[in-house]
Amino acid sequence: MSLAAGKLPNPPALRRRTQALAMLDAILSPDWESRYYSHDAQWGAGHEMASMRNGQGDDWFLLFGEFGAAIKGLAHESTLAHDGAFAADIQRQVPSAFGEFLREPAFGMECATFCYWIPAGDSGWHRVTPSGAWPGAAEDGSEQLLDLLVQPAVAYVDFAGWYHETALPLYPISRIYAHAPLTPGLIAALNPELPFDDAAAFAAEIGYPLG
Repeated sequence: MSLAAGKLPNPPALRRRTQALAMLDAILSPDWESRYYSHDAQWGAGHEMASMRNGQGDDWFLLFGEFGAAIKGLAHESTLAHDGAFAADIQRQVPSAFGEFLREPAFGMECATFCYWIPAGDSGWHRVTPSGAWPGAAEDGSEQLLDLLVQPAVAYVDFAGWYHETALPLYPISRIYAHAPLTPGLIAALNPELPFDDAAAFAAEIGYPLG
């Protein structure tokens, strides 16, 4: 199903959420290649980039900048996947002020099933709508792939049990969601085998606060 644009948080709140998800995944999966979520606080001058890759062909990329924020995703089993018409819809409907997002090769803009954007100072997100009659266009995968961006911390407990195959307590996850400064005790509650110095290095890349 398609996620209603109104469900997405405003950019500052969304940035905090993507940083929290990236920090949790970095703690649980120190090997970057095994992570589901990432956040690069130094993507470029004035830009931050968050992403999700599930290893099964689905992904999303989110860019924050002076223009606002924009997110593009691919659910590879959707009827919109790998169709140039929807890629053209993105280029036509997203304002030219988002050119750095629209032209970023790393985002694979030619293969997409959903896209949202919000200009700086705007009060709400906009969603790219497929042109013409698209069978199954509502099944763009956004509701599933963006779920942890809009759900409370308890949803990550379920995710960690499925993806990381570990049962985690809710409290430390809630603290990460709240951007509590990273401490050795907080790390130990999630992954006692991860050295704090390693976690601190990950936090610096993500832009997550240190205690």
